Amino acid sequence: MERPPPGEATELDPEGAPALPAGSLAAIAEPEPELEPGEHESYREIGRLSWPVMVSLGLANVVGLVDIAMVGRLGQDATAAVGYATQFHFLSQSVLLAVGFACTALMTRAIGAGDPRRARGALGASLLVAFGSALVIVAFVLAPGAAWLRLLGADPGVAAITLPYMELVIGSTLFLSVAMTFEFGMRADRDTRTPLRIVAVVAAVKIALNAVLIFGEAGFPRLELVGAGVATVVSQIVGLALFGIAAARAPARGLLRPDWRAARPLMRDVVRLSLPGLGERLAMNLALLVYFRVLAEYGTAAVAAYTVGIRVLSFSWLPGSGFGVASATLVGQALGAGNREAAVRAGWRTTRLALGVAVVLGIAGGLQRDALAQLFVSDPATLAALEPFLLCLAVTQPFIQAHFTLGGVHRGAGDTLTPFYAAVAGNWLLRVPLACLFAWVWKLDLIWIWYAILVDHMARAAWLAFSFRRGAWANSLRS
Repeated sequence: MERPPPGEATELDPEGAPALPAGSLAAIAEPEPELEPGEHESYREIGRLSWPVMVSLGLANVVGLVDIAMVGRLGQDATAAVGYATQFHFLSQSVLLAVGFACTALMTRAIGAGDPRRARGALGASLLVAFGSALVIVAFVLAPGAAWLRLLGADPGVAAITLPYMELVIGSTLFLSVAMTFEFGMRADRDTRTPLRIVAVVAAVKIALNAVLIFGEAGFPRLELVGAGVATVVSQIVGLALFGIAAARAPARGLLRPDWRAARPLMRDVVRLSLPGLGERLAMNLALLVYFRVLAEYGTAAVAAYTVGIRVLSFSWLPGSGFGVASATLVGQALGAGNREAAVRAGWRTTRLALGVAVVLGIAGGLQRDALAQLFVSDPATLAALEPFLLCLAVTQPFIQAHFTLGGVHRGAGDTLTPFYAAVAGNWLLRVPLACLFAWVWKLDLIWIWYAILVDHMARAAWLAFSFRRGAWANSLRS
C-alpha cells in the first residue's frame, strides 16, 4: 500500500499535539522532517530516534542510583531489600515490555504500509492487553508475598522491611502498564522526544518525593523504605496523567487516539506476538531470580554489590537500548513499506553504532571501576565484591549492546521468537547452570559467579547475529 500524501501524514502525526500543561516544558513534539528516499535507515535518522531514548533511560538510571544512594543511608538491610523487590519489579516490567514490543511491531508495519486505522487499532489492543496483564502480575506477586522472599532466601529481618515496599512498587505496575504502552506507540511513530519530556518530569517527582518521604524532610513523616515506595507510586501516577494528556490533546485522528473497534480483531495478534516476548522476559527474569538465589549463598554483601553494580554500569547499556528502539522502528516501517533492503541496512548500521559506543564506554567503565564503586558504597565487604563485578560488566558491554540492538531488529520485524530462544539458551543453558556449578558443586569464589553473566551475553549476541544474517526474520509478520 502506498504511503499517504504529506498533508494526511501530518494530520495523523501525534507530534503535532500542543504542549504539556507545564510552563517549563516545550511542545509535546516537533514536526517530522520529510525524509529523502533511503534516508529512513541513515545514520542521521538512527541518531535522531535513538538519542532521546538513551537520555530517557539515562534519567531512569539516575533515579535508580539516587534511590539506592538515599536508601543506602538506611543501612545494608534496606539496600538488600530494594534488591529483592527489584527482582519482582523487573518481572512485572518484562510482561509490559513484551506487550510493548508487539505494539511496536504491529504499529510500525501499519504506519509503513500507510494504514493509520490499523495502527490506532494496534495501540488500543495493546493497551487492553497491557492493563489486563498488569492485573495478573499484581495478584501473582503480591498474593504469596512473603513466601516469594522466603523462597529467595531473604533474611527474616530483610524480608520484613521488603514486603511493604514491594507491595507499593508492584502495585504501581497498574499505572505503568498504560503509560508504557503509550510510550511504545509514540516511538513506533518516530516520536521519541515526547516520552523523554515526560520521563524528565517523572524523574523529578520521584527524586523530590524520595528526599522528603524517606527522611521526613519539610514536615513530612519519616517513612524510610516505605517512603521510597510511596514516591514510586505517585511518580507513576504523574507519568500516566502526562501520557493521557498527550493522547487527549493529539489530533482527533492522530495515532495516539486508540481505535477500539479496530482493536478487537488485533488483540489476538498482540497476544500472539507478546507470548514469545513474555517467554523471553520470564526466562531471563526467572533465571535472574535463581541467579539471585545463588548470590544469597555468598551473603548480603554480594546481594548488595549486585544491586548497586547493575545500576551503576547500566549507564553504558544505554546505547544498545536506544539503538534497539531505533532499529525496531526503522525495520518495522521499512518492511511495512515493502523495502527489505532498507530494513537490512538499518539493522547493520544500528549494530555497528552500538558496538562502537559500547567499546568506548566499556573501557571507561572498567578503568574507573574503583572510583565508581567508592562513589556509591562505603561498606568494605560490599566494596570488595563490587569492584570485580564492575570489571566483569565492562568486559561484557559489546555483547550486551549487540544483542540489545539485534533483538530490536527482530522484534521490529515481528520476530519475537528468536530473541526468546536466545534468552533461553543464554540463561538456562549457560548462566544458571554455570552459576550453580561454580557455587554449589565446585565452591568457587564469587568472581566466578560474576563471569557466568559474560558467557550468557556472548551466547545471545552470537545467536541473534547468526539469525539476522540468515534473514528469516524479515518474513515473520506480513502487513
